[in-house]
Amino acid sequence: MADATVVFDETGLGTWCDEERFEVTRERIAEYAAATNDPIAEHLKGDVAPPVFAIVPVFEAMMMPVIDVAPMDIFGRVVHGEQDFHFHRPIRPGDRLVSRAKAIGFEGKENGTTITILIECRAQDGELVNEQYLTAFFRNIDVGKRVGDAAPAHRFDQSLLDQPPLATATAHVDEDQTFRYSPASGDPVPLHLDEQVAKDAGLPGIIAHGLCTMAMSSWGVLTELAGSDVARLQRFAVRFSKLVFPGDDLQTQIWKVGSENGVTTYAFRTVRGDDVVLGDGVAEIKD
Repeated sequence: MADATVVFDETGLGTWCDEERFEVTRERIAEYAAATNDPIAEHLKGDVAPPVFAIVPVFEAMMMPVIDVAPMDIFGRVVHGEQDFHFHRPIRPGDRLVSRAKAIGFEGKENGTTITILIECRAQDGELVNEQYLTAFFRNIDVGKRVGDAAPAHRFDQSLLDQPPLATATAHVDEDQTFRYSPASGDPVPLHLDEQVAKDAGLPGIIAHGLCTMAMSSWGVLTELAGSDVARLQRFAVRFSKLVFPGDDLQTQIWKVGSENGVTTYAFRTVRGDDVVLGDGVAEIKD
């Protein structure tokens, strides 16, 4: 149950933040692939970006709209709830990308409040490269209502567990994973880098970046189902369910949902033993 009542500013919805510009290099793509243990050769050579690399050019823009809606004194309660990528084409070296973001809605829930951010990433000529929905979750904050729009749904059908997965991909979180991922992604949050900061926050120690875990699940899906071809991936979404730690062994379990208009939809989840660390996963792949 929420333990605080807070007023969010509805006038902050629908306002695009200032544009952020980012030039993609082959070296930065290769660094990101290596930092997520990506086995796909084209990613490691920097020929084309892995799907979750899409967070890198938008990193500076993605949380700015939250400040227009939520008061600053509750930012210690915010966590990354969900991430939903919609891809129009892959990112490639030499791209000069322009990103902007806006808050589109918020909703009070029993255990906290979500704010949904829509992010656009375009090429310099205006071509839409990808759209992203980021859901920020404020723990134990109650705004008491729903305003605006939520991200598109991507819920996992529990009945899928009655049958074995179509495919399973494994990954290991290295002891130095967070120290490699932080500079590659541009994410400096000390919970991933400083043991004492993590313990002071009530954690047992350094935690892995959620988007690093998501990146590992993405290359698992690509290698198992898409011939390692990132250009076939049209959507990739997850809910961040539990913390992941250096040393963890992960499995991404994948089920086929159905096909329509040349695109097959898969549901997936990433687990550590019996714990689901990434839930409500959906991947849409061109046949």
